[in-house]
Amino acid sequence: MRTDQGEEWPMSEMSGRCFCGACTWRSAGPFLWSAICHCEDCRRAASSDFVSWFGVPRSGVSWVGPRTLYKSSAKVTRSFCGRCGAPLSFETDVFPDETHLYAPTLDRPELYRPTAHIFWSERVPWLELSDGLPKHPKGLQDAAAAGKDIL
Repeated sequence: MRTDQGEEWPMSEMSGRCFCGACTWRSAGPFLWSAICHCEDCRRAASSDFVSWFGVPRSGVSWVGPRTLYKSSAKVTRSFCGRCGAPLSFETDVFPDETHLYAPTLDRPELYRPTAHIFWSERVPWLELSDGLPKHPKGLQDAAAAGKDIL
């Protein structure tokens, strides 16, 4: 992978942390996808207007620190720092081999580049963006169930 400056950045060095730094993660990558999610569940879980995500292979993610798991629905588990409460990850039975990580947790935020907006139909009503990215009314789960790749 190349950074904006053109240098190679070893994926084995991709890492991130929560707000207080007590919970950290490392991933060997690669990025499987990257998107900005506007669904109500993500907005509420993060207390944010939208959430920047990326997916990586689940088998390559390691965690250190007080990570707390929360089963937010029948097929979804979200994780948070057990100390500061910062959101860290999303895992779903729909994508059993992936871990979805919050882009703002990256130690090197310049590695993240979203490629689309998902759940655009659920965005907050005042949001207007002109970033030129595709805006999909639904998300990755609906696309996977329909056999489509939207990103």
